Amino acid sequence: MCFSATANFVGSGVLGAIGVVTLTRVKHRRELLFASLPTLFAIHQFIEGFVWLGLDGVLSPGVTHGMGAAFMLYAQGLLPFLLPLSVLLFEPDVRSRRRMLPFLVVGGLTTLFILWALTAYPLEISVRGNSIVYLNQATNNTFVAVLYVIATCGSLLFSKVKDMVIFGVANLAILLIVMAVKRYAFTSLWCAYAAAASIIILAYFWKSSGERPFRYAESI
Repeated sequence: MCFSATANFVGSGVLGAIGVVTLTRVKHRRELLFASLPTLFAIHQFIEGFVWLGLDGVLSPGVTHGMGAAFMLYAQGLLPFLLPLSVLLFEPDVRSRRRMLPFLVVGGLTTLFILWALTAYPLEISVRGNSIVYLNQATNNTFVAVLYVIATCGSLLFSKVKDMVIFGVANLAILLIVMAVKRYAFTSLWCAYAAAASIIILAYFWKSSGERPFRYAESI
């Protein structure tokens, strides 16, 4: 996130509160992973707070690098798979769940490549323009970025649930803005603002309590 460790820690606290409230609205185990996203983003932002502390000289370089690697593990290594999986599990019927399978496959393959890249290539962490820059030579290319966007935003945009589509549009808009303004800090900024968009998830769970749970008995 921009600015400082304080901004990350405060943001993490707010997201954590949103996450807890969202989880209290879950009515079926299939909803759990998607409802957990605000909480996962809260943990993610909390981790980046320690990266800031390290870059400010408060923590050792080893701890700073470890926290940066943990941040990247979720942002690039796990999110492309977890997000389409959470949407697939949440979809209300077999047809819409099958529509999510291509996104899950793309996300799974992207995750496998990025996990390999994160272990095979060194991670560089620096500060530029009040933002943290995470650089891995293997993942810092347009092809990987396109696959990442397809997996994370595409699954939301093709969901049968209207509010998931809204969440997807918000994430895509944020992504395009970040790419245009601060592409060099894309990983940090997009994850931060996508996390802020988690309020859409809470709003959906809050207002749809009378419509859920869906009929999940049918198999994929």
